[in-house]
Amino acid sequence: QVQLVESGGGLVQAGGSLRLSCAASTRTGSSYTMGWFRQPPGKERAFVATINWNGGTTYYTDSVKGRFTISRDNAKNTVYLQMNSLKPEDTALYYCAAAGPRLTITTGPRDYDYWGQGTQVTVSS
Repeated sequence: QVQLVESGGGLVQAGGSLRLSCAASTRTGSSYTMGWFRQPPGKERAFVATINWNGGTTYYTDSVKGRFTISRDNAKNTVYLQMNSLKPEDTALYYCAAAGPRLTITTGPRDYDYWGQGTQVTVSS
């Protein structure tokens, strides 16, 4: 069982930056693909970014490419999402998720076995 706790959300003006963190309760580095998803108000949860077990492979949804960066520190069992040039349409509840054991990245929410409780990101115009 893996417990995930997100932090770092908040209110920011358009054009600003935030860094989300996701701390895992157990060692995820050798086995788990990690992902970030988001759920805007009144909409379904959607994929944002994913990273493989050693950080060598990442993938992003088109709307965040060039603005968001996913990374991981396996020594700290933590995954990050650096969000720059934020836009009002980035407003959502952001979730961290773990899929494993697996070596490849995945964008499908059904592939993820463990989820955090979410952290709210609000971008004002």
